[in-house]
Amino acid sequence: MTDLTDQVAIVSGASRGIGKAIALLLAMQGAKVVCVARSAEELEEVAHKTQGLAVPADVSDADDAQHVVDQALRHFGRLDILVCNAGVGSFGLLEHFDAAEWDRIFDVNVKGTFLLCKAAVPHFKSRHRGHIVGITSDVARRTFENGTAYGASKFAQDAVLASLRKEVRSHGIKVSTIFPGLVDTYFNDSVPGGPDAEKTHLKPSDVAQAVRYVLEAPAHVVIDELMIHPLTQEW
Repeated sequence: MTDLTDQVAIVSGASRGIGKAIALLLAMQGAKVVCVARSAEELEEVAHKTQGLAVPADVSDADDAQHVVDQALRHFGRLDILVCNAGVGSFGLLEHFDAAEWDRIFDVNVKGTFLLCKAAVPHFKSRHRGHIVGITSDVARRTFENGTAYGASKFAQDAVLASLRKEVRSHGIKVSTIFPGLVDTYFNDSVPGGPDAEKTHLKPSDVAQAVRYVLEAPAHVVIDELMIHPLTQEW
């Protein structure tokens, strides 16, 4: 298994929920974590717990995304892991859905992944190594009513990562995609800890363990896609 000790990892959306769980677990495994999110106050708290670096940023902004990677390189001297986790979503009938909200969802979920990868890949190529992990959703594999914007963004995010995987494999760079089902987080203004959450939802720590699983796979093992089902909590 690959040792994560002293590996430098960027985690976007790290201020709460899945991203926070990923950042904390990677730090527990010895990684040096660059925590990224728009909420500076919550981010500082997570960075303090991970003894890592907090970089407040909007990943849908090209300058901010480049700044994140530049700060990681300036502070730690290299980058080994990029976890594209930042995501937003809202739901409703297509005919009533606000166009500006559609753009916001695509900006964070798709453009944010694209921009962070665009900023990180040149460094990974220069070292002939690196691992990108994208957190998408099981809705990148299915459709549902009222989910046109969110579902389309997750299909698109998956396509970005799948195409990138083919572009960079010959450079020694891995790209893995994780497709969680329902997760008990603050997503879409939900409040974690609902009465049925343990029966119907994954925990953020389940997704974090899936990330750890793909990152710790031996170098010769390629795990392109990993689906996590909320009822069995298996992958």
